Amino acid sequence: MATMANNDQSEAVLTANLDQALGFTIPARSARGRLVRLGPLLGQILSAHDYPAPIARILSEALTLTALLGAMLKDAGGQLTMQAQTESGIVDLLVCDYKGGELRGYVRFDKERLAEVPALPSMFALFGKGYLAITFDQEASKERYQGIVPLEGANLGEAAQSFFSQSEQIPSLVRLAANDTGHIAGGILIQHLPEGEEGRERLHTRLDHPEWEHVLALAETTKLTELVDQDLPLDNLVWRLFHEEDEIRVLPAIPLTRGCRCNFDHIRAVISRFAPEERAEMVDDDGFISVDCEFCSRLFPISLRDLEQ
Repeated sequence: MATMANNDQSEAVLTANLDQALGFTIPARSARGRLVRLGPLLGQILSAHDYPAPIARILSEALTLTALLGAMLKDAGGQLTMQAQTESGIVDLLVCDYKGGELRGYVRFDKERLAEVPALPSMFALFGKGYLAITFDQEASKERYQGIVPLEGANLGEAAQSFFSQSEQIPSLVRLAANDTGHIAGGILIQHLPEGEEGRERLHTRLDHPEWEHVLALAETTKLTELVDQDLPLDNLVWRLFHEEDEIRVLPAIPLTRGCRCNFDHIRAVISRFAPEERAEMVDDDGFISVDCEFCSRLFPISLRDLEQ
């Protein structure tokens, strides 16, 4: 019994600082930030497709970025979707989304071309020429906003910084990290909102604002190893970076889970919206309309009889 208890305690310590997002603000500097560290949920998402290491790492970083952005949604029912699409890259499509603390994502890539590049390929080697699209869907207001920027920079973090700079005019720092296998990942997002954190018009937001330069200098000391260090609580990392500030407000942590929303009833409802003649054309030789979920790699066979229920 003692051995079992010790094992349970060890597992609790290993997972205590994983799969969560932590928000914080520095009022005197007009800055806000988010920290995310992912672990077990990455294993669940990655195992659905058995991705090779370079693809697992890029998807893990993308899921971390999605969590950083999604955790800023004030609408509890809101959804954030991030999509990276390319013209001729090894990765031709990467999709992740966040809703209510649930994450999902998948990558479509060329296995043969991936085998020809180094074990640690650059972002350009994986994506080539492409774009990053980030979509915010607000459930309460039914509003949708999408920003699209070229997929440029050394990594997804730099591409996200371009998104905020070009689409939002918000000075931002984004750092992302993943371990060698992609099964532990972490990230930090810091932003300067001098006039608009509570929804007011954003005035005088500029990259050379002295308050932003100070916050940026501190945030840039974040080590990539700290972002993936599961023995380092996220609130301790906030303290390491900004302990000299007069006030730091740390928000309650948001637990993060894997959440693929596909199920038999949902898929049946979607297919039932098609006209009867269209549904008849979808039926395969076995008499089913087979729907494959890219996110969880599950196949849902739907019969015409199922649609009549």
